[in-house]
Amino acid sequence: MPPLLCHICKMSVLKIFKFPDPILKKVCSKVTKFDLKLEGFVNDLTETLQSYKFCVGIAAPQAGSLQRVIIVDVSRARKPQPNNGLLILINPVILESSNFKIVREGCLSIPDFTANVKRAMEITIAYQNIKGETKTLSTKDFEAHAIQHEADHLDGILFLDKITSPAADLFRRVKY
Repeated sequence: MPPLLCHICKMSVLKIFKFPDPILKKVCSKVTKFDLKLEGFVNDLTETLQSYKFCVGIAAPQAGSLQRVIIVDVSRARKPQPNNGLLILINPVILESSNFKIVREGCLSIPDFTANVKRAMEITIAYQNIKGETKTLSTKDFEAHAIQHEADHLDGILFLDKITSPAADLFRRVKY
């Protein structure tokens, strides 16, 4: 699914803020205005996600914006699994989570490392779409994992904050 089109906004790739930039540790504000400015930002954030090979998710603070917006598209993964395609989730709230497992994850903002993190493999999430309409989504496996990772960014939480033993759970990223 292509990004939303805004006839007056030019899409562009946004700068990604990297750890230890303090913006990554800030809590984001709820989106209250669903307007062309938000639509333009969502378009730019989508283009930014799509500009990174195999990138499956991005959160607004990674691009320097402290608003509760995440975009997830696990169909872009190296080994795609069943999924809902491009998801634009505004003001997401995880309502239910179950089936926890230890999974490996990485992050655009921490490009040199991956880590083992405990995540729910089944979630139900409430969110608003680009028009401000409230929706719910139940998902599982890698898509659930990716949504939780991106939602954590909105509360200033990085995967580094979730590891219990850096010696056992933190790994140098393999470059492709």
